[in-house]
Amino acid sequence: MAAKGFTVSKLILGLLLTAITLTMFVPIVNLFAKALSSPDKVYLMKGYDLLPKGFSLLHFKVVLSNPIVGKALLNSLFITVTGTLLSVFFTTISAYVLTRKNLVGKAPLMVFLIIFMILEPGIVPEYMVMKDLRLLDSLWSMVLYRTINVFYLIIMMRFMEDVPDSLIEAAKIDGAGHMRVFVRIVLPLAKVPLLTIGMFYAVSRWNEFFKSSIFLSDPDKTVLQVLLRQFVVDNDSTALLSAATLLSNNEVAQLDFSALKAATIVIAMIPILVLYPIILKYYTSGVMEGGIKE
Repeated sequence: MAAKGFTVSKLILGLLLTAITLTMFVPIVNLFAKALSSPDKVYLMKGYDLLPKGFSLLHFKVVLSNPIVGKALLNSLFITVTGTLLSVFFTTISAYVLTRKNLVGKAPLMVFLIIFMILEPGIVPEYMVMKDLRLLDSLWSMVLYRTINVFYLIIMMRFMEDVPDSLIEAAKIDGAGHMRVFVRIVLPLAKVPLLTIGMFYAVSRWNEFFKSSIFLSDPDKTVLQVLLRQFVVDNDSTALLSAATLLSNNEVAQLDFSALKAATIVIAMIPILVLYPIILKYYTSGVMEGGIKE
């Protein structure tokens, strides 16, 4: 007898989702295993082995002992945290303004934003703007770069349009202005969409390397993703070798650079891997939790 609610389509969908999950889960675990393996046993790892060969933190020690990596990590954290907070604030307050029914010129504004989203400016105009603003080689160039993403703005606008008018009208009857309505009514109801676009902004800012490599030429202002590309894609191990000189000759001789690359990738992944569970736990609550039923 079939279990209640069980269907063949659900089984197929479950197997398909499991297969897709494994395509992402297995490579990540393999990177962790390689990075945690003993330097003299890394060569024993074959294909997508999921368990480390031996155990050692030497590869993480070499990467993190590099002062350039430490500076790049702090720079990336500053850009991600500060930029995400600014982006979420301006995106949310812009969405509130654009969803007001009595806003003059709403249609032309939306047309302009949609055109701007589709026809993005090229790298040369963006570079010239940063140069004119004297933001080149400044972390603020990446903090302020694309503060508002139009697609995320539309997502937030869609939520704002679903906020019951009765809540806003009740607040206005009590003498609340737009700022109080926004802070006391809209923001508490927007927990889930705020966290959603916040996660989108954080991931995109953390993973950004192309514009960072153009706007930030000072080695002290570089970000982790630029170094990651330098180490992993361009095979430039100069900085890693300089960090390895802090070790004994025996330890240096045992180093495996494929495992050093894996350790660098793991370090770059950890902040995002930690962020996802924190954000996802809020999805179990309703968007309109604490509101009223109409």
